[in-house]
Formats: sequence, structure tokens, C-alpha cells
Amino acid sequence: MPFTPFHLGAGAVFKAIGGSRFSFMVFGGSQVLMDIEPLVGIIQGHAILHGPSHTLLGALVIGLVSGAIGRPASEIALRQLKIEHHPLTWTVAFSSAFIGTFSHVGLDAVMHRDMNPLWPFAAGNGLLGIISVGWLHMLCLISGLLGALIIGGRKYFLGSEPAKRP
Repeated sequence: MPFTPFHLGAGAVFKAIGGSRFSFMVFGGSQVLMDIEPLVGIIQGHAILHGPSHTLLGALVIGLVSGAIGRPASEIALRQLKIEHHPLTWTVAFSSAFIGTFSHVGLDAVMHRDMNPLWPFAAGNGLLGIISVGWLHMLCLISGLLGALIIGGRKYFLGSEPAKRP
């Protein structure tokens, strides 16, 4: 199924670790952009759903697009929703987008037979089946819960996230 919410578990952990140096919104947007190709494939009845978009090269290209549109889109959405936030820099936007796209390739490679993550440099999928799909989903769910607990605990006990390092 395209647009799986399980990928957001990884994003929650990255947000907990990165704080203001990571954009969960840009990360989430990159997840959606990654799955446009499989969605079109499902609609059109293609046998292979995870083609060029689900390669490291595809992740690079989609990450560039996601970072470029993610920063202004996130700023507008957060301002419209009146959500307080740290300024979103281009560095944060692009790093969040790339973390989103490359982690997406890694997570999907574990479970989708039709992937060739290293295309056009190599064929095959060495990550396929390294753990069961059930365990993959469980790890994503646990990651999401852990990220939420860290973020919530930080806000509850500290009132905010840790100060930025110089």
C-alpha cells in the first residue's frame, strides 16, 4: 500500500534526536513523494510498482524536489495553523528530505521483491527479507512510540528541546 504510515516511526525518532535540526513535515512529504510511482503503478495495473523512484538515485532526485518544495510548503502550513516552530532553514529542509527518501528506500527494500535499490549500478535487492515484514512494521511502530515518548518527555520535563550546540 502506498503512503504507509509506518515510515513515520523512523521520522519520529529522527525528530526526537534532531529537534529543530530536523523537519518532520518535510520528512513526511518526502515519504508521500516517494510513493507516487507505486500509486500510479497500482492504478494502471503494473506488475512492477517500485521502479526508479525506489532506488538510491531516485531517492536523491526526489530528496532534492522534496527539500525545495518542503521548506516553503511547511512554513506556510505551520504559519496558517498558527503552530510555533523554529525557523526552517534550507539545510534542515534538505537534510530532512534526504533522510526521508533514503530511509524510505531502505525500509521498502526489506519487504518489496520488485525493488533494485542500487539500480543502475547493480541489480538485485540484498535487503529483501533480512527481517520479516511483521518485525519491520513492529520496529517502525516502536520507533514512532519511542520518538513520541522522547519528544513528549522533553517537553514535559524540560519545557522545550535541548539548546542548540554552537
